[in-house]
Amino acid sequence: HSLPLFVVAHAARQTAKGKMPTHAHKNRKKRGHVSAGHGRIGKHRKHPSGRGNAGGQHHHRIMMDKYHPGYFGKVGMRHFHKQKNHYHCPIINLDKLWTLVGEEVRLECAAATGKAPVIDLTDFGIFKMLGKGQLPKQPVVVKARFFSKLAEKKIKEVGGACILTA
Repeated sequence: HSLPLFVVAHAARQTAKGKMPTHAHKNRKKRGHVSAGHGRIGKHRKHPSGRGNAGGQHHHRIMMDKYHPGYFGKVGMRHFHKQKNHYHCPIINLDKLWTLVGEEVRLECAAATGKAPVIDLTDFGIFKMLGKGQLPKQPVVVKARFFSKLAEKKIKEVGGACILTA
């Protein structure tokens, strides 16, 4: 070879990208030792207890009961032909109510006394008004399909009104 010897030796040790070179495998140290670290008695067999989650109700029951209770079986009632749109009810909390119309509108309405803005939640695709958070001390008229008790109470406290729509 025209290349120096150490370069040739190094090239021989390089392999395809992503594959570990054979000389780095742990198995090289096990050569000459009969059972290769797996013992003579128990023997290294393919899948001695079954593949994956096999035996969850049989030979692995104790593990399943201890660490994964409730893994097997059913719970609740079945609902045949369930249509999600019957249960469609997007919500909004009081603290986010004014974000729908914007801060500028709120300040305008605060300046003009005796005027309360009407916020129709169904225009925004929202059906239900919930009562989390605080409202600024200015009246507001809210139209929605549903109101929680707390939301209604807080809206009325600031001098507003709740109007139910179909």
